[in-house]
Amino acid sequence: LVILWRHYLCFVFSCTAKQLLCKRRGEPEMPQLAKDGEIMLGAIFSFHSSWKDRQDSFMRKPQPLECTRDFQFAQAMLFAIEEINNSTDLLPGITLGYKIYDICGSIARGVRVALALANGNENISTLSEAPCSRPGQVQVMIGETSSTPSMAIATVNGPFHIPLISHFATCACLSDKTKYPSFLRTIPSDHYQSRALAQLVRHFGWTWVGAIRSNNDYGNNGMATFTENAQQLGICLEYSVPFFRTDSADKIQRITQIIKSSTSKVIVAFLSLMDMDVLIHELSRHKLTGYQWVGTEAWIFDSQTASMDTHHILDGAIGLSIPKAHVSGLKEFMMDVKPLKASGTDIFTEFWETMFSCRFKSGITSADTQRECTGQEDLSKVQNSFTDMSLMPIINNVYKAVYATAYALHNVLMCDKTCNKKVQILQHLKKVHFKTKDGDEVYFTEEGDPPAKYEIVNWKRRKTDIVDFVTVGLYDASLPVGQQLIVQNDSLLWAQNSHQVPVSVCSERCPPGTRKVLQKGKPVCCYDCVPCADGKINSITCVLCHSEFWPNKRRDTCVKKEAVFLSYEEIMGVLLTTASLLGTCLTIIVAFIFFRYRNTPIVRANNSELSFLLLFSLTLCFLCSLTFIGQPSEWSCMLRHTAFGITFVLCISCVLGKTMMVLMAFRATLPGSNVMKWFGPVQQRLSVLGFTLIQVLICILWLTISPPFPFKNVKELKDKIILECALGSAVGFWAVIGYVGLLAFLCFLLAFFARNLPDNFNEAKFITFSMLIFCAVWITFIPAYVSSPGKFSVAVEIFAILASSFGLLFCIFFPKCYVILLKPDKNTKKNMIGRGVAKSNF
Repeated sequence: LVILWRHYLCFVFSCTAKQLLCKRRGEPEMPQLAKDGEIMLGAIFSFHSSWKDRQDSFMRKPQPLECTRDFQFAQAMLFAIEEINNSTDLLPGITLGYKIYDICGSIARGVRVALALANGNENISTLSEAPCSRPGQVQVMIGETSSTPSMAIATVNGPFHIPLISHFATCACLSDKTKYPSFLRTIPSDHYQSRALAQLVRHFGWTWVGAIRSNNDYGNNGMATFTENAQQLGICLEYSVPFFRTDSADKIQRITQIIKSSTSKVIVAFLSLMDMDVLIHELSRHKLTGYQWVGTEAWIFDSQTASMDTHHILDGAIGLSIPKAHVSGLKEFMMDVKPLKASGTDIFTEFWETMFSCRFKSGITSADTQRECTGQEDLSKVQNSFTDMSLMPIINNVYKAVYATAYALHNVLMCDKTCNKKVQILQHLKKVHFKTKDGDEVYFTEEGDPPAKYEIVNWKRRKTDIVDFVTVGLYDASLPVGQQLIVQNDSLLWAQNSHQVPVSVCSERCPPGTRKVLQKGKPVCCYDCVPCADGKINSITCVLCHSEFWPNKRRDTCVKKEAVFLSYEEIMGVLLTTASLLGTCLTIIVAFIFFRYRNTPIVRANNSELSFLLLFSLTLCFLCSLTFIGQPSEWSCMLRHTAFGITFVLCISCVLGKTMMVLMAFRATLPGSNVMKWFGPVQQRLSVLGFTLIQVLICILWLTISPPFPFKNVKELKDKIILECALGSAVGFWAVIGYVGLLAFLCFLLAFFARNLPDNFNEAKFITFSMLIFCAVWITFIPAYVSSPGKFSVAVEIFAILASSFGLLFCIFFPKCYVILLKPDKNTKKNMIGRGVAKSNF
């Protein structure tokens, strides 16, 4: 099955390779760097930008860095292998060898090299069947730098169980072990990088951003994950355009126009290094400065990209980079290129000529204008990305990949001869857990990924036009959500050297008291602000405050409503209390006068017993009004209405008794009349008691069935709570009021019938007038009480009580007090009899 799989892959990838490969199909695959060993490791890098230009130069302009970068990766591998071979603890007595290939960025060539490494015989044509039946000599492959070639190579390696450990392929798709069971890597997956980028963008409040991605597996998959996480965080993409370095000029022009016409000021660039370099070159032509760039680890800490940005397009860029690393002795090893002469003379020659812009004598032609290389040039005096070691974080990933392989091989040696070595190597690789000599911890998750940690890097350009990559924060995916991102905002420098955080939103935040209304046909980040209805505060949608709360002045939070009631401290309460006390005092004064002159004819003629009882009930009427003032409580609510009902019935009963007495007295003067024996003092007391007991019974039933209770009225006023007494049973309340009104109406009728009695003795006309006032007050009370809001309804009820009480007091007792105090000459028995119309009943 494995042999058939290899034949299929050979056929597919050989026929889809570049034209040069098809023309040279019989040429064997030869490694650029190689060294024999007891155990062989394979490596796949891209020293050249394209295969067809490889024989012309080591580096094809304008993309030289991509090649020198992979050359550094190869040196890191050689350094690690040399350390392991010299170690007495790791693989003692075992020599590691290597075969390092240059695939020139070609996917098809990467597959062909992988097949050659898996076969162990590179000297036979791809179409030959012989190598497919031979056992592989390479135990592990290191590489490739990019995600798309790594996917193709991992697909080839899967059936052979040959591990592929990448140092820089970050596509999250490679974590799928069903498709790529033998793939591992020493760089975190873009799954975490995309999430970190979304959190970083949200941290600065950028909810309206543009996005440019490489049109390959790295860019498309990474941007898809970023978009998903961004949407969850409330971030909208104004545009998301794909880009590849080989795109036509028209397509690049369209991308430029999209950026120019956009309203977002932040651009998330999920681009590979080579794509970023080409894009910056194009954007520089249009001088698209002033945008805030957010980048990935592919380009954010690359010094060559920074040196190419001569128009300051990327000034103030921020993004994620692999944490800084140090491998002791590695820089010195890289600066000493002598080991390369033994493993690959041609590659050394190309490297040297590139570093010093010269030609060795053997390669000089008549058309060359470059000087001759001596081979004695000083590499330490060269200042570029190769010598400044700015790529050490990635170089360290290669170093860790080689050591992970060595630890897995060391564990495999403990296995007996019956083990399937390749499967064992893969299984042991997944289980390795160690620390390098510089303290870096190395292990793989179930998906074959290392733990995800990033540094947040900010570009700060010096006056000398050199860019410093300043670490301003950290992202650790192993920490709990909410603690993963740490950013030092104070040390940031933004686009155009500004210290002010850029603003990139589609719509400004809605002011307090408004809500968002989405704009038709636009993302959720674009909206209009519409005022909230009363009682609501602003949010994504207006939120209704609780019934006991009301929005504050800024309308951004709900505060408890002010509780209002008729209190003793306010002016209205003070006036009503004063009137109540005044009425009480006047009533007591009148009672004192009547008591002082209780034996005078005018007091005796008006039934002094009922008069004193009437004055007592009036005193209670004035005082009961005080129970309506102050904060309602359970007892005050039950007391105020019942006390009012009973005292007023007692008062009206006394007036009714006096009225009936007047009528009966004059009827008793008629010949043969015996009516007074049926309405004597005892009967008068019983009538007052009977009328009052009926009201008491009504009040008891009311309090038993459904008594009044304190109530918070939150509907009457929008921004205030009215503390009032709910009636409980409306029937009980109106029964009490109705009974009082019935007695008052009956009293009015009787007094009206007695209005024509002799003036000197006639008390009926004063009772008629007092009952007229009483009925008028309480008839007008009903609509006024129903229509008055809040505490004013209480004030209306108090006013009705006081007005009717004053009416009774003034109309019935003040005329008599006037006679007693100011006209004592009229306070005689003779004057009470008057014209002798009737015989008085003293």
